[in-house]
Amino acid sequence: MKFEIAVFCIALFISTLIGGPVIHFLRKLKFGQKILEIGPKWHLSKQYTPTMGGIIFIIGTAAAIIIADYIAYRSLDYRNMSVLIFALSFSAIGFFDDLTKIRKKQNLGLTAIQKLLLQVAVAAVFIAALRLFGFLTPNLYVPFFEITVPLPWGLFAPFAIFVIVGAVNAVNLTDGIDGLAASVTFVVALFFAGVSSLLSVPALTVFSMALSGSLLGFLFYNFNPAKVFMGDTGALFLGGAVCGLAFACDMPLILVPVGIIYVVETVSDILQVGYYKLSGGKRLFKMAPLHHHFEMCGWSEKKIVFVFSLITAVFCIFTWFGLTAAYSM
Repeated sequence: MKFEIAVFCIALFISTLIGGPVIHFLRKLKFGQKILEIGPKWHLSKQYTPTMGGIIFIIGTAAAIIIADYIAYRSLDYRNMSVLIFALSFSAIGFFDDLTKIRKKQNLGLTAIQKLLLQVAVAAVFIAALRLFGFLTPNLYVPFFEITVPLPWGLFAPFAIFVIVGAVNAVNLTDGIDGLAASVTFVVALFFAGVSSLLSVPALTVFSMALSGSLLGFLFYNFNPAKVFMGDTGALFLGGAVCGLAFACDMPLILVPVGIIYVVETVSDILQVGYYKLSGGKRLFKMAPLHHHFEMCGWSEKKIVFVFSLITAVFCIFTWFGLTAAYSM
């Protein structure tokens, strides 16, 4: 475990070290975030805060993984590199989305259909690669019930693509206030470090520790009041990383309990839109997704981040105990 802790520290050091220069560079390029007028009015004070800051933890994660692989294996590991490339592919989609927003000087980038088609393509290639390398089976493990449901690949593949695209966008939706997506995903990354260790997959433990370390470094700059936003560049990378870890561990449904905040945020948004249309203009929440509802209720951003991260930690702990009990039988 000393090696994995060292990887965490390397990622933390790199992301903390490059954070200041990256923010300065983004400011120089005038890559500022445009704030939606329909959002909470106090968010307007964040106008033109540098965005695309996810580059900080992306570099920290990738560098720490590559360093660790060469120290441990003298070469790059197929499993953690497949997850990294998968996350970077989603990040590339986010990068072009952010760039489009900046060029248009508005908060709308790529169209919904453009993003959907690109995300489906990336997810399909990833599932095919994991199957080719023998890292993924179509046997669906159901956490807590300790059952495995075998599915034909023809059914499992579209299901997997649906889960990935939905989960990645759920993580992106969670990135709405300072430090929220990074803090929640920091906890989730630590959970996957434990799971991959339990499954004796050291390459994924390295990935998870690198991700958590780089996120902690990023939070020095992203915690309220944020000096930089991760942008879709960072949020889609996090979504890809979390999904990649779940599928590389061959446990896609584990995303539901450990990603409970991502799920709740997405469901709150869907319910808000559905209720608004069905009721002729009434709202179920003061504002969606859910973190904005609590903001409108008077919660500070720091309180929301703490509570949501704590809820994530509790669900991760329960899921961990369920897994350890199953694997000890």
